[in-house]
Amino acid sequence: MPVPVNGHLVAFAGLPGVGKSTLAARLGAALNAPVLPVDPIERVLAEHGIPAGHLSYLSVAALAEVQLGLGLPVIVDAVNPVASARGLWHDLAERAGVPLRVIEVCCADEAEHRRRVEERPAAPLVPTWEQTLLRRAEYEPYIGPRLIVDTSIPGDPLPAILTYLQPASLR
Repeated sequence: MPVPVNGHLVAFAGLPGVGKSTLAARLGAALNAPVLPVDPIERVLAEHGIPAGHLSYLSVAALAEVQLGLGLPVIVDAVNPVASARGLWHDLAERAGVPLRVIEVCCADEAEHRRRVEERPAAPLVPTWEQTLLRRAEYEPYIGPRLIVDTSIPGDPLPAILTYLQPASLR
């Protein structure tokens, strides 16, 4: 059953290597919705010597606002490690008059998380395990409503995500 999510903003959050991009892509395919990842923007900015940081998040937010204005659901794929980054999505959803659904992805099995990070193809800006641990130390606890998905638990999380996106009256 398709999930009515027209005009929804879905923001994925979580450390590198936990499975955010995989889930965001699967959700985008299931909903026929655009997925806007921060990583490619960070790579392009870095290639041109421009410090990415908050600028990459602002760029994705601007693109998301255009899509929301067209009445489309939008899926943002980003680490969202700090409150200021997360605040962009709250502000955007409020400005666009759409619901925000946050999906925080984790991998509670540290050995599995490390394996995933270390088996990723080496590329510019793809963090090593040591860099991922540093990002974990800087990752601020997420406060507020969200769905937490632990990708170390066997089973497909997509059905639970689709249920989470349904309006409360349809759950």
